[in-house]
Amino acid sequence: MADTEDYTRGRRDGLRLALAVLAAKEAKWATLLGESASWRTNLSREVRHKALQVAQKRLQTVLNRFSPKEEGAIDAELAAALEQLGL
Repeated sequence: MADTEDYTRGRRDGLRLALAVLAAKEAKWATLLGESASWRTNLSREVRHKALQVAQKRLQTVLNRFSPKEEGAIDAELAAALEQLGL
């Protein structure tokens, strides 16, 4: 399939949406870390939290590959989304 501008923009939008979902889930699990009296539950929460962080990093890498390469070509929407996510 040919990579048209609309197609690549759609892919970037999808990746941004996935990053936002992962950020929300990570925030949820970050607040639960260490809250349980059970060490197994706490360990499970730590593993889940770390998995979400790894997934965010991998999505960020893919998003960077699809972003325009020219200096200053990154759009304001993408910059705002990445700043909101702390990336």
